[in-house]
Amino acid sequence: MDFSFLSKYNMFFINGAKLTLFLAFFTVLFGSILGLLLSLMKLSNSKILKVISSTYIEFVRGTPILVQLYIVYYGLPSLGIEFPDVLAGIITLSLNSAAYVAEIIRAGISAVDKGQMEAARSLGMSNAQAMRHIIIPQAFKNILPALGNEFIVVVKESSIVSVIGIHELMYNADTVRGNTFRPFEPLIIAALLYFVMTFTLSKALGVVERRMKVSDKN
Repeated sequence: MDFSFLSKYNMFFINGAKLTLFLAFFTVLFGSILGLLLSLMKLSNSKILKVISSTYIEFVRGTPILVQLYIVYYGLPSLGIEFPDVLAGIITLSLNSAAYVAEIIRAGISAVDKGQMEAARSLGMSNAQAMRHIIIPQAFKNILPALGNEFIVVVKESSIVSVIGIHELMYNADTVRGNTFRPFEPLIIAALLYFVMTFTLSKALGVVERRMKVSDKN
């Protein structure tokens, strides 16, 4: 085991980790927004919205993320729709994550006692107001652990965008492997950095979850 290459290539790994976190942040942001929209569509009374949401979720969950990435990066340009590399990666990861987040949020909303909605409507709230102020906040507390797991998965799945040349952590680790002819050690460094990122995120989510439980008791 020889890690002497780190003195020369340490910034490769650091910059790759930074870009991985950048991709994960915007994937979580856009994926959560789209996932919430899809879950509300699936729970709506409109059959058309339900069909659109269900079809999208089943298609995305039933196809490999690599295929989805190739569709966005290689397929859409043939239709005149072209995105920069990083943006194509964020779009693909966000569209993929949204399908899973939608099911998590839907399950959380469905788990809230129906009496909560009835009580809110009896107080004069509209359906939208009740969802915004009563149902979704309660559902969020229930689904926080599942959402946290999805966010951790996003950090790890972001490595897939290395196949289109985005210089995130895995791409840079492969570059170091090629430059140093060390096939194993750079992967150990990449694995440790992924672990640090996901472990930190897991602990941060645990702190948030505990604080929410304390606030509920108060």
